[in-house]
Amino acid sequence: MTTSVLVAGATGDLGQRIVRDLLTHDTRIRVLTRPGSGTAAALYGANDRIDIVTAAYTDPAALTAAVSGTDVVVSAVSGTRPVIVDAQRALLAAAVAAGVPRFIPSDYSSDYRQIALGSNRNFELRREFAADLDAAPIQVTSVLNGAFADMLTGTAPMIAFGRHKVMYWSSADQILDFTTKDDVARVVALVALDADAPRVVEIAGDRVTARGVAQTMSELTGTPFKLQFAGTTGTLSLLAKAVRRFSKTTDAPFPVWQGMQYFVSMFSGQAQLHHVDNDRYGDHEWTTVRDVLAAYVASQPEV
Repeated sequence: MTTSVLVAGATGDLGQRIVRDLLTHDTRIRVLTRPGSGTAAALYGANDRIDIVTAAYTDPAALTAAVSGTDVVVSAVSGTRPVIVDAQRALLAAAVAAGVPRFIPSDYSSDYRQIALGSNRNFELRREFAADLDAAPIQVTSVLNGAFADMLTGTAPMIAFGRHKVMYWSSADQILDFTTKDDVARVVALVALDADAPRVVEIAGDRVTARGVAQTMSELTGTPFKLQFAGTTGTLSLLAKAVRRFSKTTDAPFPVWQGMQYFVSMFSGQAQLHHVDNDRYGDHEWTTVRDVLAAYVASQPEV
């Protein structure tokens, strides 16, 4: 039986990957786009299994019409309060009004449920919206996957490749959860097809420590990577608050201070996953942190 899936945020990086994986199954996809945007048409207009529907998040009637008749709404939107809370509230209300059976919110993160108040803005926005989800008369499944493994070779300062250092806060042996965006998208597509999916599905493509990352980098490069203590998570949290206070902008999704807050959540252990179920949808060869780092080293001969 064909499953009808509406995807919000389908033009974003993760959203495109989710749509790609949904297309490998028996699905009919609706891509939600804002009025005046031509990006969705450029990406998906030629695919006869994808319908593009237009609605503003401030237009409840249009939004309800857009989601009507679908089996599940998948949100892959990205942003701060206007998106994670306000836009998703509107999308959730439309799904409930239209009688859509299931909703998958744009969580795709570490476990935000136990973090300390004021320690991580982006996680707290997700926790705030989760209260709306739990109160709504609709079946909800959140996918929690730790941090995106791609961050290790991106802007995250944990690995100082040029200085052959791996940074850590408080403990070099704290377990850190990482999953690639491709693995996350694969699971989201499977969750969308799973009418019996629980409230939360936890996955981790790999679970490592800073000590383990240093050892992996040493083995991959033949050059010793040393651990560097960067302070406690408490000190980093205070620094993040200070940087945020003097920041010129606070509405960007990932300013410098938000990156600091992510490391506070991860290295404190507050956001660690405790109920990982990688086998829920059968055997799969997950992309490990070593795989990600090996590909990066191979592409950067100077590392």
